[in-house]
Amino acid sequence: MWYLFRYRGLYCYFSSKRTFNLIEMRKAFVAFAAFLVAFTVMLGLYHPFLWWTFLFTGPVVLLGIYDMVQPKRSIVRNYPVVGRLRYFMEHMRPKVYQYFVESDTNGTPYNRLNRSLIYQRAKKELDTIPFGTQLNVYENGYEWLSHSIMAISHHDLNLKPRILVGGPDCKQPYSSSVYNISAMSFGSLSQNAVLALNGGAKLGGFAHNTGEGGISDYHRELGGDLIWQIGTGYFGCRNMDGTFNGEAFGERAQSEQVKMIEIKLSQGAKPGHGGMLPGKKVTPEVARIRLVPEGKDVLSPPAHSAFSTPIELMNFVKQLRDLSGGKPVGFKLCIGRKSEFFAICKAMIETKIYPDFITVDGGEGGTGAAPQEFSNSVGMPLRDGVAFVYDVLVGFDLKKHIKIIASGKVSTGFDIVKNIALGADMCSAARGMMFALGCIQALECNSNTCPTGVATQDQSLMKGLVVEDKKVRVKNFHNQTVASAVELLGAAGLKEFSQLTRAYINRRVSPNVIQNYRETYPYLPEGSLLKTPYPSRFELGMALSTSASFLPTDYKVTEVDYQTANPYHE
Repeated sequence: MWYLFRYRGLYCYFSSKRTFNLIEMRKAFVAFAAFLVAFTVMLGLYHPFLWWTFLFTGPVVLLGIYDMVQPKRSIVRNYPVVGRLRYFMEHMRPKVYQYFVESDTNGTPYNRLNRSLIYQRAKKELDTIPFGTQLNVYENGYEWLSHSIMAISHHDLNLKPRILVGGPDCKQPYSSSVYNISAMSFGSLSQNAVLALNGGAKLGGFAHNTGEGGISDYHRELGGDLIWQIGTGYFGCRNMDGTFNGEAFGERAQSEQVKMIEIKLSQGAKPGHGGMLPGKKVTPEVARIRLVPEGKDVLSPPAHSAFSTPIELMNFVKQLRDLSGGKPVGFKLCIGRKSEFFAICKAMIETKIYPDFITVDGGEGGTGAAPQEFSNSVGMPLRDGVAFVYDVLVGFDLKKHIKIIASGKVSTGFDIVKNIALGADMCSAARGMMFALGCIQALECNSNTCPTGVATQDQSLMKGLVVEDKKVRVKNFHNQTVASAVELLGAAGLKEFSQLTRAYINRRVSPNVIQNYRETYPYLPEGSLLKTPYPSRFELGMALSTSASFLPTDYKVTEVDYQTANPYHE
């Protein structure tokens, strides 16, 4: 009688009379290889033509011999040739799971429902669903919009709403779409992907963020509006020692195509983490675009060298605005230590210098290749980040000067509506736009093997992405997603996005408890952080922060303050 047992991670069969020890597979392979060689020799001696069978048996034997002596893979050493099936199956697992195992609702990072919606809108195909929702509406975390009996037809609403970005010191304000392309650099994306994104932005009348890699020829070729992102490496505006070069910045920033400038303090994919571009990737083209030495490693530090305090950050904002000819300048961050944002706002009050916009990137952001710990466990999620930034700006009476951009897994009209309800003025998307280009979530963005030619520099793969076709799909996805957000606005009985409040979005927080966003994130009275006593949930942040430093002033705060501080409720 045969039985099944688990031995060292492997399932094995054995009988009561004889145990088959899989560890002896090495010996078994040697015997099998000897048999193959002997059998092939006999065939060859029988008929000369049959010596060709060595073309089939020889590689198997040689591979097995190599497997037994190689030092890196224990499984393959113990199970020559056969053990390689394990690595093949590991490689195939994500693909098999995506196509044969996952449901429409449980795929990650984006489920199939959302991916299909993006594809349908990009292709202008039917994007309705039959037979009701597939979501479990009684599951914790389910969210919905409060609609109105007096709904407004979307035909009576502006299907292409615009937001004017520019504070009191901005001389060239920008009329922006409510939905734009988030930061993705040339290099992380292929040249064809950059061309298609920028071409789509041109056709659809929205903006394309360059990412921190600088303004490439592919960003310029089709003439779409640009948001130039300045990262810690100052690519495109740097000296050879990596410091900021004002002259180079001014030359590029005054281009008509550049509409806004964004200082990247941190990003959701890997907040607080720098990066290294290997010298072998620094081609003559990359060196020219980024103003770096050709063929040498290029460091993107985790922090900026142009400023080290909140006040210096505000002065840097003013410097960039002046050098650009008065264009909107803002910064992007993923909220980490809350005291740092309080400190930045205090610096705004002290210097009377205001950024024109703040991009809030959620910890769920994901286009940057990141260490797993950073991607999974660092940075505040978008919903909490947007609510926090909005409330603090209102508390300092600064919101009237500053627009908020929400970035982080925003791919549907409802995503736009939720973030605007929380306090954002507009949104941006990276992965949603990648799906519009044809991305299939192969999860190979960091390996240069992207099968759709989106996130690769492999010329043979890049050819699969046809710019003329994909730029139209990017435009379609943008236009139809914005239109869906406007339709939701009309369903709520509202005419303008500015009328949305947190009370319109509901969330199930337990099986029998429902809260709207206003209950979860109560509003802060305007100007309440300009005078004492401060609202109790912000007392700790105010005590820990100073405009002179990003470091928290822990020496001013007692353990009692920490224990009594409530993050959300008065």
